[in-house]
Amino acid sequence: MAREALSLYDTTLRDGAQTHGVDFSLEDKLLIAEQLDRLGIDYVEAGYPGANPTDTKLYGEDRKFGAKFTAFGMTKRPGRSISNDPGFQALLAAQADAICLVGKTWDFHVDVALGITLDENLQGIKESVEAVVASGREALLDCEHFFDGYKANPDYALQCAKAGYEAGARWIVLCDTNGGTLPEEAEAIVAAVVEQIPGDHVGIHFHNDTDNGVANSLAGVRAGARQIQGTLNGLGERCGNANLTSIIPTLMLKSDYAERYETKVTPEKLATLTHASRVLDEVLNRAPNRHAPYVGESAFAHKGGIHVSAVQKDPRTYEHVPPESVGNVRRLLVSDQGGRSNILAQLESIGISVPKDDPRVARLLDVVKEHEAVGYAYEAAEASFELLARRMLGNVPQFFDVDSFRVMVERRHNAVGDLVTISEATVKARVNGDTVMSVGEGNGPVNALDNALRKDLGPYQSYIDDLELVDYKVRILTGGTDAVTRVLIESRDGEGRRWFTVGVSPNIVDASFEALLDSINYKLIRDGAPAP
Repeated sequence: MAREALSLYDTTLRDGAQTHGVDFSLEDKLLIAEQLDRLGIDYVEAGYPGANPTDTKLYGEDRKFGAKFTAFGMTKRPGRSISNDPGFQALLAAQADAICLVGKTWDFHVDVALGITLDENLQGIKESVEAVVASGREALLDCEHFFDGYKANPDYALQCAKAGYEAGARWIVLCDTNGGTLPEEAEAIVAAVVEQIPGDHVGIHFHNDTDNGVANSLAGVRAGARQIQGTLNGLGERCGNANLTSIIPTLMLKSDYAERYETKVTPEKLATLTHASRVLDEVLNRAPNRHAPYVGESAFAHKGGIHVSAVQKDPRTYEHVPPESVGNVRRLLVSDQGGRSNILAQLESIGISVPKDDPRVARLLDVVKEHEAVGYAYEAAEASFELLARRMLGNVPQFFDVDSFRVMVERRHNAVGDLVTISEATVKARVNGDTVMSVGEGNGPVNALDNALRKDLGPYQSYIDDLELVDYKVRILTGGTDAVTRVLIESRDGEGRRWFTVGVSPNIVDASFEALLDSINYKLIRDGAPAP
């Protein structure tokens, strides 16, 4: 029997940005959108053009993702025409494949929040969807507070949904905006809607305020909805949104769903899920949830007693899915025997072919574990992992050596009497036997070091002229002013390629310099710089 298609719609970059403490830069959004695209997500909703400078710039050009790049906004303002609504015009001007409009479907909200009649709200939904369709973009209608609205006034909630559908919306998305709906309610209400609107035009959008976001989403699919909206790692306001990091592997690895439905996430792409999850956490500069289903560090961890003994005989005794299916690894905490296959897969992905029984693989695994124990994190620093692997396998040229560096930070009054802080760095390096000393100034010690290090690398200078440091994140791993610090640096070259490197040290400048060195060496290797 042919499987039915399920559409996956990610709102991490818009809904997720409402998470307490989360603030995405433009570079953050592009990086995460790239991860989602690689994963096989159908729609990436990246923001609200016109609402803030970041999102306006984001939609200012065609981003050319495989996924449908989707802009979010409101239906037209009451009392205004489409042409006289600046917010709606910003939506229509966005470089987006699809536009998702949020419209009121709870009569209580129409009365209290909008202060208009129910018929006026229906007309606004209709005109707004028609305007998006007329612009040549795919239209989606997010039916805000639909489940609460349906429970209060089912006829009106359905009228709103049908108004959007009849106006040409590709998807009518039923939203549990307050997050209070339970699975049995979700299944019954979605089933009632698909009697009025074809299920392959119905989506679901659940929040997690009762910790049922994933369960409600699966209930909605069983009832006939064919699009699921959610966020990576369950980000979202209050308690978060339905967690796509849990929903996707459940759809693919649990037979009740895998045999009936299909998505664009292939088994090969599913194996990148853990990586995508942890890249997001690194971008947000927060520790991953080690107990997260499927992707958490403890999701396949076994500690002592009969569990470890049984897992060593057959992992199915205490694991519901193979960890490698989602890109995770098994951890036997008494005698850790997991990880070798993961190392081999990573080596293969960067073009290094090594026999399984090569003793250097075991040594590399040991070194990775030793480094992670003191604070390194290679999940989001692939460039540093590649350099480590190549060094241990003996195929990294020594392009240059740094003999020493010095950083001076001075706070003083400048010539016009303003109090300023000046950072100056000196780097002494050896390139092809010649000693080079460079001095650089910057906004801070790390920027000054970066400028000094890249000022003169002799024959390699042309390879790094287009190298740019675009992001810099610091995480304190232990308490106190003498804490161990991890620095994650994102670099970019003139072709738009990006990579991450990591450094760890009790000294933040030293950790930063280590990551800077990795970034430059990685660029030289990637671009085929000649060995000295």
